Amino acid sequence: MTSSTTNTSSAPSTASATGLLGKLSNLHVVIGVLLLATFYVSVCNLLFAEGSMLHVSDYTVSLFGKYLCYALLALAVDLVWGYCGILSLGHGAFFTLGGYAMGMYLMRQIGDRGVYGNPDLPDFMVFLNWTEMPWYWAGSDSILWMVAMVFIGPGILAYVFGMLAFRSRVSGVYLSIMTQAVTYALMLAFFRNEMGFGGNNGLTDFKEIFGFSLQSPDTKLGLFIATALVLAVAYVVCHFIVNSKMGRVVTAIRDSENRVRFVGYKPEDYKVWIYVASAMIAGLAGALYVPQVGIINPGEFSPINSIEMVIWVAVGGRNSLYGALIGAIVVSYAKTRFTAIMPEAWLFALGGLFVLVTLLLPKGIAGFVPSIITRIKDKKANAKAAEEHAAEVKS
Repeated sequence: MTSSTTNTSSAPSTASATGLLGKLSNLHVVIGVLLLATFYVSVCNLLFAEGSMLHVSDYTVSLFGKYLCYALLALAVDLVWGYCGILSLGHGAFFTLGGYAMGMYLMRQIGDRGVYGNPDLPDFMVFLNWTEMPWYWAGSDSILWMVAMVFIGPGILAYVFGMLAFRSRVSGVYLSIMTQAVTYALMLAFFRNEMGFGGNNGLTDFKEIFGFSLQSPDTKLGLFIATALVLAVAYVVCHFIVNSKMGRVVTAIRDSENRVRFVGYKPEDYKVWIYVASAMIAGLAGALYVPQVGIINPGEFSPINSIEMVIWVAVGGRNSLYGALIGAIVVSYAKTRFTAIMPEAWLFALGGLFVLVTLLLPKGIAGFVPSIITRIKDKKANAKAAEEHAAEVKS
């Protein structure tokens, strides 16, 4: 009796421990692969000379840094789409706002080294005959201001939009269209010179960040490593969110919002919360992206960019976090190759890739390997059951 009681009580705890170990292992694998890849690229860039098979060029380091920014952005999209069912076609807005916050800070670091040599005004303001800086540029030379605005700008936009849309119970295709409309409106606004953000040319000609020259290979490598570390931290945070009680409520909202409301929760509050968190992550990705590419302009608000972000997640696999990382890196690499070989065909290739994945891999690349393993296990189990049945018949 005692033995039976002990076994019964230990079974759930054993199963729980096994499940927790499985989740931790998954997290550890992703973080481990990311850090090992970062270490490998860094070592090969520093230790091996040009001409060596193992050498990683400075251009490749910058390219990988850009891919990691996209991976961070895809993580934000997966958080709201994969786990909460909010198909946002406007995350490019949050990404670009974060990029502009960083761009404004970098512009102020130029000082009198610009084309016009004006220590108080950026070149584009001097060119447009501005005599003083707009009020919303106040404090933009401060690191603290920049860090705050990277999160506050996208966060406020997401909160205001979320409060209006989710409390009005706008969902589905109507919500997606609204998110894209907001992004498009911002693009048109930022194209105007009187907005004070450089108009069509945006912000560029950056010199340094935190006192380090942006043209230096060491700075490029440092930005790449910093991006990888931020991505690792963001992945851990997102993993914690989706596995917390609040994350489970968010997932339940995706599956059946009315049922969640019926049991006493307010789905709109949870949707606003997850939307704001996702927007802040997207803003952080934009801030890391700008110093590595050297420019931010209104073209980043383009709706097609936001659609491409959704394709990253669809290709990699929704509702898995690591699938979003895989999708962003794979599609971005394919874009780099295709646009170099046959630039006119890239959009057709992207559309074809999306259709193929939707039809053949509904769970994306991340779901392909597990599905194959499950099929193999099922076949083995069926074969074993058939053998046991045949043995029973003979006996």
